[in-house]
Amino acid sequence: MKIKDSIVFVTGANRGLGLAFAREAILRGAAKVYAGVRRPEDFSEPGIIPVKLDVTDSESVISAAKIASDVTLLVNNAGIAEVSESPFAENVEEQARRIFETNYYGVIRTTSAFQASLPDEGNGAVINVLSAVTWKPVPILTPYSASKAAAWSYTNNIRVHLKTRNIQVVGVHVGFVDTDLTKGFDVPKADPTDVVRQTYDALEAGESEVLADEGSRELKQTLSSVTPGYIVPEVLQA
Repeated sequence: MKIKDSIVFVTGANRGLGLAFAREAILRGAAKVYAGVRRPEDFSEPGIIPVKLDVTDSESVISAAKIASDVTLLVNNAGIAEVSESPFAENVEEQARRIFETNYYGVIRTTSAFQASLPDEGNGAVINVLSAVTWKPVPILTPYSASKAAAWSYTNNIRVHLKTRNIQVVGVHVGFVDTDLTKGFDVPKADPTDVVRQTYDALEAGESEVLADEGSRELKQTLSSVTPGYIVPEVLQA
């Protein structure tokens, strides 16, 4: 699928990685770009159409899908992350439910609402932003990691299902990205524009998965090893 002349809808597009997806689509010649945002009145970006969207609210998602019924590419980017004291913290269940509402159920809601309108025969696609912590244990991010692991499984299943309509599904695995979401973490971070460019390049090349930084590539390589990184993180360089 080509970005040029496509019609793109990006969830969580008010800033960070989502805004980078929207801007790059414009640069690549998309015919129209929608930005799914909670407060359209606060969004002002040349050439991008804001649409009110709360991925935790089914009615909001259905309304957005009706407004943007001409979409050919859906980018599920909206996500939240929170740090836990430990996997057994007193509030971890409540925290997990809140994170899953956005990171997992939000992806289900938006994909379900938009998929019927996506064109068949190679002209429609879904991009899901996932995470390297699907494969790398980070105890303080346990609920977040679990939500992204669930989203990865969902991505793999809809890829098989939508293949009958020749709709492409791309999963994007990346560690920390330099956005407001990660400003409290003193770790190496990927450039959001670089992540987006890799993702769109992969989409246009007909690929199904993007490993957008060195950490994600290293993690993926260990999955089938005798000592995988998800069991013994020390085998990883970073």
